[in-house]
Amino acid sequence: MAKTIKDNDIAICENFTNTFKILGRKWNGLIIEIFLISGKKRFLELSRAIPACSDRVLVERLKELEAANLVKRVTYEDSSLIEYKLTEAGEAMRPMMAAIHEWSDKYNSLTIAKHKDSNALS
Repeated sequence: MAKTIKDNDIAICENFTNTFKILGRKWNGLIIEIFLISGKKRFLELSRAIPACSDRVLVERLKELEAANLVKRVTYEDSSLIEYKLTEAGEAMRPMMAAIHEWSDKYNSLTIAKHKDSNALS
């Protein structure tokens, strides 16, 4: 929640800022969305779902999300199988991601339509 310091100065809550540091990183929102849609995934499945993201960057992002307690790396005894899944905190992002979908469906399509209309007039 924002805290007013003076008449016109506002300091943003540190938790809010930290959340956007995580979500603002390229690919993190998409990685979380893939888990929300289809559950746990192996690395190769994630890599194929986001072909524009290099494997090196995907590894980095998964480690960041794991450090933020949003993603859990699951290993199995007597198997080389490694899967990734959302933690409870990651799953709790579902309503927020749904709200982002609603916003983008409403406003991104309008922005695209306005951009096409302005290009048609040129």
